[in-house]
Amino acid sequence: MSVLNITLGYFIAIVAISACTRALVAWQWPKWSFLAEFIAAFSLAASRLEVQTISEVGQWAVGLGPEVTLTLLFLTITVHAVIMQGVSGNPSVTVMRFLQKDGEAVAVLLSLASQLAGAQLALLLAGWYWAMELTDMHMLKNLMAAECSTSLRVPLIQGATAEAVSALIFHLAHLSLEHRSQLLQIPSLTLLLTFLYYAGSNYTSAYVNPSLASALTFTCPGHTFLEYVLVYWLGPLIGMTLALLLYTGNIPALFTKNLLYSKKTRFRLPKGRMSAE
Repeated sequence: MSVLNITLGYFIAIVAISACTRALVAWQWPKWSFLAEFIAAFSLAASRLEVQTISEVGQWAVGLGPEVTLTLLFLTITVHAVIMQGVSGNPSVTVMRFLQKDGEAVAVLLSLASQLAGAQLALLLAGWYWAMELTDMHMLKNLMAAECSTSLRVPLIQGATAEAVSALIFHLAHLSLEHRSQLLQIPSLTLLLTFLYYAGSNYTSAYVNPSLASALTFTCPGHTFLEYVLVYWLGPLIGMTLALLLYTGNIPALFTKNLLYSKKTRFRLPKGRMSAE
């Protein structure tokens, strides 16, 4: 069985499990949004871990080049966005909604904890999957799992800046497309995330998702846990906050006054009519 067939089977299994579980949660516990966030984070991290495997060892192990990585990344994000509409699996998005006064503090904390837990469960599942050594690629990944390559390839400040800028671009686009059709929103944001990953592959891989980064690179040697937190958690949160401030002019949860933009009269009366009155 070819490597791509096994990889596609893995993706299909993850999608099927996630979609069925999401439907069950929506039916039985519709108000428990943190369960949906757990599933979304698990689904995204589990798929991205396989994409990362192809990126790291696919080319020299089984001849799968960068074009395969980017194609699978695009498809993975697209399918995730389709089956997980209404939830993000991204702590930055959850915090942004809270800053927009869309959610209570307890619900936000539960969602954040669920997202991190879902990503860690995906890491455990991927480790079990690699241990099966179904292909040469997975055998090599299993052998080097404890010595994985870190995604942080630049100094700390540069890495945090790269993540902040990537998050700023993504969240500005997300806010701009938030009320548009899903037919426009999903492919546009998917293309953007794929491009950010490609552009940031030599820096931080531009995850713009703290829970995803915690599963994909926090276990890799080369940096301390605090250094990873500063780059992959603080960086995206700073970028998200700046995006919200630039888009709306204020942070609703912190300020009531618009800090950047002044309100202008939407309709103006003709000068002649004003003078006559």
